[in-house]
Amino acid sequence: MTRTPAMADAASEATTGRVGNPVSLSGASPGTDQGPVTEFGADEQRHGGHNPAGAAALLGVLGVVYGDIGTSPLYALQSSVEIVGTARHPAFPFEIMGIASLIFWSLILIVTIKYVTLVMRADHDGEGGIIAISALAQRVSKAPRFRTIFGLIGIAGACLFFGDSVITPAVSVLSAIEGVEVGFPAASHLVIPVAIVILCALFTAQALGTGRIGSAFGPIMLVWFLTIAIMGIGGIMHAPRVLEALLPTYAIAFILTHGWLSFIALGSVVLSVTGAEALYADMGHFGRSPIRYAWVFLVLPALTLNYLGQAALLIVRPEAIANPFYHLGPHWAQFPLLLLSTLATVIASQAGISGSFSICRQLIQIGYLPRMRIMHTNADEEAQIYLPTFNWLLAIGSILLVVSFRSSSALAAAYGIAVTGTFLCTCILAVVVFRRVFRWSATMVGIVFGTFGIIDGVFFSANLLKIPQGGWVPLAIGVTATLVMTTWKRGRSLIAARQQSDSLPVASFLARLPQSRTLRVPGTAVFLTGNPDTIPTCLLHNLKHNKVLHDHVLFVTVENLDQPEAEHGHRVVVQELAHNIYRVIVRYGFMEMPNLPRALGELKSNGIEFDPIQASYFTSREIVVRSTVPKMSLWRMWLFLLLMRNATSSTEFLRIPPDRVVELGVRIAI
Repeated sequence: MTRTPAMADAASEATTGRVGNPVSLSGASPGTDQGPVTEFGADEQRHGGHNPAGAAALLGVLGVVYGDIGTSPLYALQSSVEIVGTARHPAFPFEIMGIASLIFWSLILIVTIKYVTLVMRADHDGEGGIIAISALAQRVSKAPRFRTIFGLIGIAGACLFFGDSVITPAVSVLSAIEGVEVGFPAASHLVIPVAIVILCALFTAQALGTGRIGSAFGPIMLVWFLTIAIMGIGGIMHAPRVLEALLPTYAIAFILTHGWLSFIALGSVVLSVTGAEALYADMGHFGRSPIRYAWVFLVLPALTLNYLGQAALLIVRPEAIANPFYHLGPHWAQFPLLLLSTLATVIASQAGISGSFSICRQLIQIGYLPRMRIMHTNADEEAQIYLPTFNWLLAIGSILLVVSFRSSSALAAAYGIAVTGTFLCTCILAVVVFRRVFRWSATMVGIVFGTFGIIDGVFFSANLLKIPQGGWVPLAIGVTATLVMTTWKRGRSLIAARQQSDSLPVASFLARLPQSRTLRVPGTAVFLTGNPDTIPTCLLHNLKHNKVLHDHVLFVTVENLDQPEAEHGHRVVVQELAHNIYRVIVRYGFMEMPNLPRALGELKSNGIEFDPIQASYFTSREIVVRSTVPKMSLWRMWLFLLLMRNATSSTEFLRIPPDRVVELGVRIAI
């Protein structure tokens, strides 16, 4: 059982577990007389532990995975063509076909080959996503320096993903509501207010959970893809020669003839592949096959037809550049199309928000974010969660973007950097995984992922040009999130080091216990500790003030693993240190939510008398102050203390009944 030093070593809190060198499971710790070690515990069923098959799975994939990339036709081609032409000076037909060709081959190279064919093979115990592939890359790397680098790349990708999660709802909803300007020009002044109302409703509805409305997502998106495909076919019939854009020669010719302008256009072309990371991130929920089948047989053909249809429309009617997607439909269908587009963009936003909840939970698990309140919205599905604080941070960010940018085309400038930055991070980590795990030759890895790295790098570089127009938004979000994560990691590491220096070894405590004549009282006490080899500070304070020790004592450490789930039968490790005194280690993967009473309830099956509901749980409330020789700068100390004050209590995070908790204050100087 391995763990990730680079990413998980920060979680040295008293209640989130020590994540450093693996705990020895085959013998006693030095200097202690301990009994045998026993591992047991059945895994709780978690969403994603199974891969459904058939029509239901395909509908689920359409509703959750393809919402973002499926709504890209609302703005991608329009933003790209506007680089080379306007209503007053229209783009030439060969330029429009060149851009359509660039979009099609971006879908083929980045989504179909890179993600669907290759990257989705690199699962980490069935899970995908930037955190999962980062943990996998660290697992197969031997040098600590490289593990640290790969961990930081994963964190950078996660921070950019958060930026994407803020921008996606804003740009998606705006692009849909802007259809009012085509069908009902007199109501164009209502675009911003209506978008804000929809965003408020969307984020308010998160508390209900996706389970209540998830069954409707798939059918709606199925109708959406069929609709945009039919619209595309209608557009192609007006200029059938647009089908020649499927040839890569048009894309190459556009790049060669337009030079620097084509480089700028690539910054908008990449909008056609936004949401590609969701294919990989949601792999654990649906499995590879449904995602691949849905892409190859429905999503890719529908997107291709719609992009070609829009291109054909612009060739015939250049004035349609104002909004080619809505102009592609007949006038009588504008209102139904507006309604369908709004529903599709809400679903696309929902997918991004739910994904950010999962990433946030993973980062909490591995110690890079403070504990937050996590609510489970479905008793049967572990992955359906709601984080109130994080949800409203996303809501405030999205609404501010709508008010500030006021149009989807302006906001598109802020979209690309987050997407392409995540692409680059995934590509770098995939190099390590395919070289070490799949045993590809260095030449093969260099050719394949070197090519993808160049493509991702060009897209990322093209979007850097948009920094003054709004590209600074995801960068600002990413930098802020990185500062928060690294500050929290540093602060928790300093606290762990201070606790380690002030702690009492288990062996010393057990040696003194018989001579101490400590009064034993009936009951079971659970003492939470971050280091299983030392005595919890809360126990020492309890002895100091109350001068009693319970008949049954458990030293409990919660460990976070560098894998999605704890292996079956290895959830709990128990070891008897002395008569009725046990060391218990409870393990959780980064995709799991801790439930300590449920895990400790498994002790009964090992012959240990324990009632998790009647036990008393002791923990330390850390009061952090600045030491005379501080190890953190003043501003980072202020930020760390702010995060600590707003962090959810460890007992709530571990789902311990609040009426069974005893907290003892501990002053720590760092």
